[in-house]
Amino acid sequence: MTHRPVDGPARAVRPHPAEPLWTRPPAPDQVDPAVLGALLHRHGWQRRGGARGRYGRWTPPGPGGSGTSLLVPESRAYPDSDDLLGEALVALSRSALPAARDVLVGLVVPSDEIHWWRDVPTGPLGAAPWDVEDHLRTAARGLLLAGALATRARAGYFGARHRGPAAASLEHVLVGAAPGGRSLTAVVPVSPGRPLAVRLHQALYAAREATDYRRATGGMDAFDAAVEAGVSHELVEALVSLVRGSEGARIAVDWAPAAPAPEGCATDAEPVEFSPGDLPALREAAARYLREEPSVPVRLTGAVVRLRRSGPRGEGQVRLRVIAGAEVPQVRMTLDEEAYRIVGHAHLVGLPVRVHGRLESQGGFRRLVNASAVTPVQVDDAERDRLMKSLQETAEITAFFEEACGGDGQ
Repeated sequence: MTHRPVDGPARAVRPHPAEPLWTRPPAPDQVDPAVLGALLHRHGWQRRGGARGRYGRWTPPGPGGSGTSLLVPESRAYPDSDDLLGEALVALSRSALPAARDVLVGLVVPSDEIHWWRDVPTGPLGAAPWDVEDHLRTAARGLLLAGALATRARAGYFGARHRGPAAASLEHVLVGAAPGGRSLTAVVPVSPGRPLAVRLHQALYAAREATDYRRATGGMDAFDAAVEAGVSHELVEALVSLVRGSEGARIAVDWAPAAPAPEGCATDAEPVEFSPGDLPALREAAARYLREEPSVPVRLTGAVVRLRRSGPRGEGQVRLRVIAGAEVPQVRMTLDEEAYRIVGHAHLVGLPVRVHGRLESQGGFRRLVNASAVTPVQVDDAERDRLMKSLQETAEITAFFEEACGGDGQ
């Protein structure tokens, strides 16, 4: 079995949970009129009259919706509320306007929204360079990934730790860009995505405060404390990418109208802004996090995927696929002759090994140093067969058998 590297090309986007349903409007008795009104307002619809306290007349944004309007009751106290809601929902489902689809998605799957705006220099007629949108998407994904990492642990630098599960948690996020590449919106379903939105919201405010403190006092203490709020090397690097080459950037989180705002988070929080003047402080923080994150003591269990040494005797290099004990997919380590022999025998009979050591932060927590107490781990026959089959499907096993038969491992 092969796995796409986390930093490799992006896979096809999984459909949003509401994707198969948005053309079928929910039943009127399942819709809160206040939530529908809030979603219409959020997605650019304009209220243009109506009887105050009873219903409002809403028209969509842009010139294409000038002939369309919806009558939406303000509450269920209005006698004909179900009839008006039913007509409005049918009209939304039949509309080709993106603003209609966005409202229905928000009704079917309550979602928080994360917005990015990036102010970039423009050319003639307001045109922007072709790569502006790609730059914004890359920076936004970096911030989402940093938020997902922070929901799993607190660290100044994650490296490879938790990266696979964090990246997988983003598959339910739906992202859409506005024309021109200067803004982007991520739709994050409240279930299961609310923790990601909350952590990113808190981390951005903590990063803003730490940056202000650094610029005002010259001290970096606030960045150390901000780790507990979710600030990390990964988040700061994404902020640097977002701001670099722009005249400034803003990020805002809008909570789903159908769900209460999270505890400790303002219902209508102002966007968090960063400017080019913040870049020196952010770069210094990124380097500090990378430099000072300590190595981690571990006792991990892994299956051997590669063995290599320069001769028939002496120490050698080993790569393990981690099964348990560490939050990384693979580790590399250097073993003395005896430990290398133990690992080689375990590999030949299809057994994983257990080893003590420290995951070194340099290199992204992919290297185990001071490895000791290497022992094979007994597993049942079915698990052993599964491990052997998995390993035999890789080309790397060839290198091991060449060495075991007297090759030089090169």
